[in-house]
Amino acid sequence: MSDRHYSIRHATIYDYEGEVVHAHQLFHLVPRACERQTVRRHVVEVTPAPASRSEEVDAFGNPVTRLEFDRPHKRLEVVAELEVEVRNGTVTTLEGGDPWEAVRDGLAYHPAALPTERLDANRFRLRSPYVRLKTAFADYAEECFAPGTPILAGAQTLMAKIHREFEYAPGETTVATPLVEVLEKRRGVCQDFTHLMIACLRSLGLAARYVSGYLRTTRKEAASLLTGSDASHAWASVYCPPLGWIDLDPTNGLPIGGGHVTIAWGRDFGDVSPLRGVIFGGGRHTVAVEVSTREVAAPASSPIETPPLAR
Repeated sequence: MSDRHYSIRHATIYDYEGEVVHAHQLFHLVPRACERQTVRRHVVEVTPAPASRSEEVDAFGNPVTRLEFDRPHKRLEVVAELEVEVRNGTVTTLEGGDPWEAVRDGLAYHPAALPTERLDANRFRLRSPYVRLKTAFADYAEECFAPGTPILAGAQTLMAKIHREFEYAPGETTVATPLVEVLEKRRGVCQDFTHLMIACLRSLGLAARYVSGYLRTTRKEAASLLTGSDASHAWASVYCPPLGWIDLDPTNGLPIGGGHVTIAWGRDFGDVSPLRGVIFGGGRHTVAVEVSTREVAAPASSPIETPPLAR
């Protein structure tokens, strides 16, 4: 299949009960340049205009935008318009990865210096604010990782198990819902399923990271509609040497493909949330989010200049 080209619009509107007198905001809204995608264009418009704005790269290599507002406002509008080219990858053989125990042992502490790739993977092996390591998560994943199972085969079996046993139920959880509760009730959304899959893998001593992005929007009546489209989406990326990082979508029960657009990755949602910040004033607020990801014809323009970021 040929590469796919997408036009994405992500609009977020905050309406505050009172005036926000001062605010600092951080956005992850610019797609990450990586092996599977090229960023053709990105524009992020903010109303009201911020007092200062800087484009940076965070600790995980993701583009971030930092804003400061020093004038009172009761409404904040952030609209990102993006154009991205996504390359269609090939499905990697399930038998191609190392045995999962070898991967686990290779990530464990060693007195000698670790290779750079393995050292980086270790950042995604430990607990993080939204992902705790518990025996219950290791027990849930145990049947997927029989002795000698190739790491990718085990990860795909775990992905399929979560997809089969959990119900997609928007509005029943929040980012603060404990994963043990998600595991008990077997209900949630892509954020929950991704955190759960990561928790299971890390509880076994493996490395997994949280990836935020978008899914191609299709007509509601289309049989090919993927769960999680028309909104921000999330999936897990598993460290599978010697194959590298392999992205798996437990919400839809499949490896990511040409319909997935990557924005950023980190340890969990907290590292890559689309918008977060600190405000003074404002009181209660409401927020409205609208996302559209449309496939378009290949553009004639060249890709924009972006920092060289490794896959």
